[in-house]
Amino acid sequence: MFAASASGTTRAPFLLDMARDLSTSLALTANVMAMTSVAWGASSLVAGPLSDRIGRRPFLILGPLGLALGTVGVAASETFAGVAAWATAAGASAGTFSGALVTEVSSRVEDRQRGRALGWTIAGQSMALLVGVPLAAWIGGFVGWRGVNLCVAAVVALSAAGLFLTTTRRAAPPGGGGRRRPAGYRAALSPRVLRLLAMGVAERSCYALTVVFFATFLQATYGASLAALAIPLGIFALGNILGTVLGGQLADRLPDRMLTYAGAMLCSAALAFPLFLWTGGLAGSVALGFGFVLVTAIARPSLMAALGGVPEEVRGTVLGLNVTSSSLGWLGAASLGGLVLAESGFAGFAPMAAGFGLLGAALAIAGRRGAPR
Repeated sequence: MFAASASGTTRAPFLLDMARDLSTSLALTANVMAMTSVAWGASSLVAGPLSDRIGRRPFLILGPLGLALGTVGVAASETFAGVAAWATAAGASAGTFSGALVTEVSSRVEDRQRGRALGWTIAGQSMALLVGVPLAAWIGGFVGWRGVNLCVAAVVALSAAGLFLTTTRRAAPPGGGGRRRPAGYRAALSPRVLRLLAMGVAERSCYALTVVFFATFLQATYGASLAALAIPLGIFALGNILGTVLGGQLADRLPDRMLTYAGAMLCSAALAFPLFLWTGGLAGSVALGFGFVLVTAIARPSLMAALGGVPEEVRGTVLGLNVTSSSLGWLGAASLGGLVLAESGFAGFAPMAAGFGLLGAALAIAGRRGAPR
C-alpha cells in the first residue's frame, strides 16, 4: 500500500520541475494526478469481481509489476502526452491490486482481528505522505523527478516480489470451507453494502477536503513558505497514521463498529468549525489539523472491517467498489472544495467538512438495526 500510494504522491514536489521539463503549464501537469485517480478507481471497479472469479494472486503480482512498468514509462517520457499516458496506465495497474490487497488481508484474519490488520495495511498510505514525499524530495535534489520515478518503480517491484512469496499459500476463509462460486454485483450490492459504500464516500470526502487544501490554507492564512510547511505537514501525516492504527484497535475491541465510525465522524464534524474558522496562530491551526485528521482516520478501519466482513464470494467485488467509491470521494472533495473556495473562502470548508461528517454518522446509525457486527 505504501508503494501504490507513493507512486502518485511522490510527484507532488516536482510538478513545477515536470512542467518546465515537459514545456507545459503547471495546471496541466497537476492534472496528471487526477488522471491517475480516475484510472485507479475505474480499474478497481473491473478488477474486484474478476478477483472473485479467478483468484486474487494474479492481481497481487501482475498489478504491481504493471505499476512499476508504468512508473518507468513516466520517467522515460519526453512529452506531456507520454507522461499522461504512462501515469494513467500506472494508476490503472494500482487499481487492479489495491482492492485485492485489502481483500486478501480480510480473508487471512478472523473478524475479531480484521480491524487491526486492515488498520496497519492502510497505514501504508499514510506512510507515503509522512516518509515517502519528504524522502522523494530529498532524493530528487540529486537525481531529479525522473530518477525519483525510477526509485519508486524499484520499490514497487520489490513489493511484487514480496507478494509473490506471501501468497504462495492460498488464503482460506477463517472457519474453513471451500471457495464458493462468485455471486456478481447483484448479490454484492445489498442495501447494507450500499450504505457502507456511501459511508466510505462521506468519510473520504471529509478526509480529502483537508488533505488537499490544508497546506494551501496554512500558506494563505499565515503566509507560510513551502520550507516552513515541512514540519506542520509531517505532524498532520503523523496524526493520520496514529488515527488509523488506533482506529484498528477500537474496531476490534469495541462492541459496535458502526458506533465507533459514527463517533469518529461526529468528532470530525465538531472539529471542522474551529479548524477552518479559527486563525489565531499557526501552531494552533496545526494542532487542530492534527486532531481533525486523527479522529477522521479512526473511522476508516471500522468501515473497512465491516466491508471485509461480507461473504467470501463477493468480498473482492465489494472491496474493489470501495476503492472506486474512495476515488469518488477524493474527486468530489477536490472539485467541490475548489468551488467553495472561490465563493466563500476557506471559511466555507467548515460547514462542508462538517456536513460530510454528519452524513457519514447518520448513515452509520441508520444502518445499525439488524446489521451483524
